[in-house]
Formats: sequence, structure tokens, C-alpha cells
Amino acid sequence: MSNNEYGFGSGSGYTTNQNANVSFGEPSAPAAKSRAPVKDISTAEFSSEVIQGSMQVPVLVDFWAPWCEPCKQLAPALEKAVVDTNGKIRLVKMDIDKHPEVAGQMGIQSIPAVVAFVEGKPADAFMGAKTETEIREFISKIAGPLDDNDQMETLLEDAQKLADQGDIQEAGRIYGHILTAEPNNLQAIAGVGHLYLGEKNLDGVRGVIANLDEEQLASAEITSLKSALDLAEPAEALGKTSSDLQAKLDAKPDDHQLRLDLAIALNAANQREEAADHLLEIISRKPGWNDDAVRVQLLQFFEAWGMTDETTISARRKLSSLLFS
Repeated sequence: MSNNEYGFGSGSGYTTNQNANVSFGEPSAPAAKSRAPVKDISTAEFSSEVIQGSMQVPVLVDFWAPWCEPCKQLAPALEKAVVDTNGKIRLVKMDIDKHPEVAGQMGIQSIPAVVAFVEGKPADAFMGAKTETEIREFISKIAGPLDDNDQMETLLEDAQKLADQGDIQEAGRIYGHILTAEPNNLQAIAGVGHLYLGEKNLDGVRGVIANLDEEQLASAEITSLKSALDLAEPAEALGKTSSDLQAKLDAKPDDHQLRLDLAIALNAANQREEAADHLLEIISRKPGWNDDAVRVQLLQFFEAWGMTDETTISARRKLSSLLFS
């Protein structure tokens, strides 16, 4: 391996025995068939555990030390991600204080450093603490396509959490990674569409939907996205902020059309509870107003938000109380 290929320096920052007998050549004997997914190893075990072991499945080597705080931060997420692959990749850990020879020969100057071995040779590496998502992405490059359902679910959950936190760029990066592995993943496709919605890029949403076939368009994920787009388009046409509409409604509290417009604007701003409350207010004051348009609008909200959304559940309960009390 070239020292510069993976960002390692040409020398070592540690006191090491540069002449230690550590072989990086081809394995001399078959590797054992059953190995623990995570194991601490010594220099003497490197050939059997890493060189020979990586002939069966890729092996990550985590170079660390007890005094290294970033190493301690990395370890739990790294170990969990490896275990979650159910044997597709293994992890060995080398304490460079006790076993400095391999790190010295590889020119590793800072830790944590994780090197992936495939078929007896180093294939990729990273240095420094990483998030669980970044670790899983690294592992997916080494172990093959993301075909493990649990791993994919974790990535989808990570992307959704980031989107909820407003980190659109990172969420989009994860969705892009998922779609590279699974181009027809409907949750990721819908996720990208919702990111466009969050940025009020309705043309972007329309572009996502336009590329789908009839079966995909009929899926629950894309139906929800289309409903959200249908809700955003009237808000775009209104061209008014919720504060403008609220000011007008304060002056004319019995104007149901103003209240409906305000609900649409609030929903576009992701203020779901307030939007639902305004529609419920119209229903309580004037049931059936405008050919039941308000109830239809509220049901469209529910479809766009999802039936398990907390606001949907709460508003549906209130609606039932109004209609059947």
C-alpha cells in the first residue's frame, strides 16, 4: 500500500520497531471459518486474523490507544456497525501502545485510523472520529451494496432525523447514497422530494414525481409526496405569508376563506398543528361550509402528513368529536 494513498504519512509518530517481522504477503494457510465480528489482536496475530481472514470477508483494522479520546468516541459506533452487518465484515483492534509494529510499518501518524483489508490487501481507510452514518457508508463501500434491511432502515432514519433538524445538505447526501445502492428505494425518493418541499422548490418536487412509473406513483410514499405538493401549490399561488393572513383574519375573524388560506400557508411553513386547528375552527363554526371544502382539505392534510403522524392522530380525534358529538 502506498502511504499517501489513504492519507497516511511516510513516517510514524510513534516509537516503533520498524524492522519487526510483520508479513503483508499472501496467506500461507487457510483462515479459520468462524471468527468473532470484533476482536483485539496482537502483532503476532495480524497475519492470520487480517491477511488470511480478509480472504474470506473484508477485515477492518482499528488502530487505537487507551489515551486517545477520539478513539473512544469512534469505537462504539464502529463496533455496532460491524456487528449489524451480520458477518459481512469483521473488525480487529490493535492497541498501538502494546503492538506498535504494524502501525509503524504502515506509516500511520495519527489515530484513530481504520484500514480495510480485502483479499489480503489494504483497500481503503479513514482517519479520525466519524458519525455512525459515515461509518456505515464506508462499510457499504467495502462489503458491497447496501442490501441489509436493518442497515438501510438506519440510514433512512438518519436522513429523516437530519431533515427534521433542518440539515438539508447532509440528509440529501444520505438519500443520494441510498439511491446509488437502491435506485428504486421509494422512501429515499420521497425523502428527496420532501427536501425540495422544505426549500419551497416545487419544480424540484415535480421533477422527482415526473420520473416515476405508474406503480411507483401509486405507492404510499409517493402518494403522500403528491398530496404534500398539492397542498404547497395553493400556498405558492397565494403568495402571502401566514403573518399577513393572520393580520387580516384578526380584523375579520368570521371570514372562513381567509382562515382556510391561513391554514394552507401555515401548513406550507410546517406549522401543522396550527393549520389543523384553523380548519377545525371553521368546521365547528360552520359545518359543511363551501360544500364541505374544509373537511376535504383537512383530510388532504392527513394524507400528506401520514396517518401515524402525531398531528394527524390528534386532529383526527378532534374532527371525530366535532362530527359525531
